Amino acid sequence: MNKELMEALNILEKEKEISKETLFEAIENSLLTACKNHFGKADNVTVQIDRETCDFLVYATKDIVATPDEVEDEVTQICIDDAVAISKDAVIGGTINVEIKSKEFGRIATQNAKTVILQKIREEERSVVYNQFYEKEKDVVTGIVQRYTGRNISINLGKADAILNEAEQVKSEEFKPTERIKVYILEVKNTPKGPRILVSRTHPELVKRLFEAEVTEIKDGTVEIMSIAREAGSRTKLAVRTNNPNVDAVGACVGMNGARVNAIVEELRGEKIDIVNWDENPGNFIQNALSPAKIVAVFADPDEKTAKVVVPDYQLSLAIGKEGQNARLAARLTGYKIDIKSETQAKDAEGFRYEDYMYDEDGDVYYEEEYEESEYETEYDAPESDEEEYEEAPAGEADEDELSGNGDIE
Repeated sequence: MNKELMEALNILEKEKEISKETLFEAIENSLLTACKNHFGKADNVTVQIDRETCDFLVYATKDIVATPDEVEDEVTQICIDDAVAISKDAVIGGTINVEIKSKEFGRIATQNAKTVILQKIREEERSVVYNQFYEKEKDVVTGIVQRYTGRNISINLGKADAILNEAEQVKSEEFKPTERIKVYILEVKNTPKGPRILVSRTHPELVKRLFEAEVTEIKDGTVEIMSIAREAGSRTKLAVRTNNPNVDAVGACVGMNGARVNAIVEELRGEKIDIVNWDENPGNFIQNALSPAKIVAVFADPDEKTAKVVVPDYQLSLAIGKEGQNARLAARLTGYKIDIKSETQAKDAEGFRYEDYMYDEDGDVYYEEEYEESEYETEYDAPESDEEEYEEAPAGEADEDELSGNGDIE
């Protein structure tokens, strides 16, 4: 029994995760290559390796001829006298298996055999790593920051290195070597030099996967993430729902004292997260999506995917958000083109009829100066002040005038 070879194969299988069967095939191919280099051909050569003992046998199948003078090719033919010396059952016109001693191989043939084995091991190692990370494509993994290569960052994922391109980096984030971060695997490519793994810190799915890992109700399907809109490094809006009446979808994502959502905010380096309830009614969904702003009325057109929203004068800047961010994210979250106007602007705007939202079908007034905030419209920010972001602008000032002609948000 070849104990040394068996131990070497066991170590390779454990460390490189390469099956012993693959290694046996590599050894067989290497011996065939050595025979071809030594004899010039190996078409009639067979290699057998015992999978239990690692003992191997190399033999050539030769045709038996009558006399030595009839032997035209010593690699494929043998005379009857030599054949009988090997086996008494040999007959002219038949075939016989002649054992080939590997010790007969020259230095070059042996070196080539070694090269074949090493090449096969490298190929299988790359294949194992590729398959391992290909299964994790579109998922979140933890990596260690190694170094900056130009404007890109090299991330060590264990058995392979990933590339965080500049386009997939959050501009406000800075990393130090040996720092552990979570990244979203965008794509895994198989190249001759090994797997090329592209990761992202800006993809919306990163937030979704983080919630799936942090919130048990999302993982088991009790709470479902319906849509997500993100501006990486600044704010994310998340729409969730549940079919279980005993479960509060938003509360499950927030956690006790905000523990769950705060853990994700910390991982995203302070990025603000708004969690709202998803609703089949487009009007209600749009109203939730524009949280924390209070809404007077929503006119949604499901066919055209457009919506006209009326807000109190003092809530216009809050509904639109800093640099239009709140309205922009709400439009992405709902898939609707949203036109936001204040009450004053709506009265004079074409297509808006004040009486449409001042009275219900029975003619009763349902809008008053006081509005009740929906118990499900909840905004979760990083532990820093957000007072500067939302400043209430009195009706008629320049802020509203500038926005009145550009209220469409897609």
